[in-house]
Amino acid sequence: MSTYSISSDDLLIDDVAHILKSNFKIKLDDNVTKKIVKCRSYLDNKLTNSSNVYYGINTGFGSLCNRIISSDDLGQLQRNLVMSHACGMGDEVGHDVVKLMLLLKIKGLSLGHSGVTLELVERLIFMYNNNIFPVIYKQGSLGASGDLAPLAHLALPLIGEGYVDYNGQRLKSADLLKQLNLKPLNLQAKEGLALLNGTQFMSAHAVDGLIRTANILHWADTIGAMSIDAFQVNKSPFIDQVHLVRNHPGQLETARNIRLILEGSELFNKQKDAVQDPYSFRCIPQVHGATKDVVNFIMDVVETEINSVTDNPTIFPDDDLIISAGNFHGQPLALSMDQLAVAVSEIGSISERRVYKLISGQRGLPDFLVEDSGLNSGLMIPQYSAASIVSKNKQLCTPSSVDTIDSSNGQEDHVSMGANAATKTLEVIENVEKLLAIELFTSSRALEFRKPEKSSDKIEAIISEYRKMVPFKDKDSVLYEDLHKTQAFISI
Repeated sequence: MSTYSISSDDLLIDDVAHILKSNFKIKLDDNVTKKIVKCRSYLDNKLTNSSNVYYGINTGFGSLCNRIISSDDLGQLQRNLVMSHACGMGDEVGHDVVKLMLLLKIKGLSLGHSGVTLELVERLIFMYNNNIFPVIYKQGSLGASGDLAPLAHLALPLIGEGYVDYNGQRLKSADLLKQLNLKPLNLQAKEGLALLNGTQFMSAHAVDGLIRTANILHWADTIGAMSIDAFQVNKSPFIDQVHLVRNHPGQLETARNIRLILEGSELFNKQKDAVQDPYSFRCIPQVHGATKDVVNFIMDVVETEINSVTDNPTIFPDDDLIISAGNFHGQPLALSMDQLAVAVSEIGSISERRVYKLISGQRGLPDFLVEDSGLNSGLMIPQYSAASIVSKNKQLCTPSSVDTIDSSNGQEDHVSMGANAATKTLEVIENVEKLLAIELFTSSRALEFRKPEKSSDKIEAIISEYRKMVPFKDKDSVLYEDLHKTQAFISI
């Protein structure tokens, strides 16, 4: 089994995708281990030899920050914090995102400014490497003091509380620890706070969303190209000269990608009767490209976030500083996730418009892409489904980041709502996967009516592979199974 070393180098989203896809184990490199030990030693020395008051280390939390805690109770303080904050509600978080939360929490603590023990980080690594998934709930985080509620659920198994999924079973954490001959951790000063402060719930959703968005953008161009050939669209709107005079990188990239996908296509290269084409075809480079440019910006924000220290207080051993500040505030992610939801939803919106045109009985295609229409309804209703999903995405794209509700008796008086932005963005992304699946189902069927003329080798090869899963049917049949299979075909 290959291993990835968590080091001081930045963890990129491509790295994360590779780690997950390859099922790598993880470990700490020596330099990172030294940083963790050094920071913990500094904090222990401060607590032993100083009478200073440090937020959340020897005080209460939130609006209780002025309550001083006895040195004898510092461990209990941290345990109480984890237990009292584990109040998530709603649906459970999927294992893929939970595993990302573990990875990103390990990365954040490894930077050596959180004051945790090496033992705690190693226990998190053990959970990650052995696919021990804490049961976490989607609702409960304001995305401001970190993702307090979901990260509390992530931390519960460390102290023998809560539930975990392990080897296909749901177990009490205490029972699993006994089964594995492990003892619950006795949290030290600052450790509960380091676990609960941080943006790893938001950022795990963001990373998962960006990985899935990359796949969506690949398929959006490919399926869009398929629809271009199916609808007999002019090739001239995709030539370089048009896009160089506007010169948005994503637009230029998309036009070139469309030409590459359709290289050698009989249908793309033939003379067309229509002088102009509908925007949903003609403006694919402009629309897909704008989304790509937004995604590239968001990628930079998220990669910065996952390589940052986002718990509080922040400890600087070399500068002899323990600072209570606000790195846990999720505003960068909240704004980015709202942007991502809007940008990706537009890929689905324009896709549905192409479906609408393909079934409209224009350009030599039969009504609803079926012979003997009337007796057969053909693909009339998949477009209804697409329209419904597009409408749902419009509702979900109302920004979360413009909202705030103060908490903790007004101490935490501006919150990002980034967790809500992140979870709804994943719903938007999944909806767009469904919309592209409906377009693939539609455009591949439309191309059947263009035979014997062919699309490009690339498109013909994709359709050939797709037909092994979803065969062409020229009469009405039960469609939902084929649509679900189509979504599986394009999903990662």
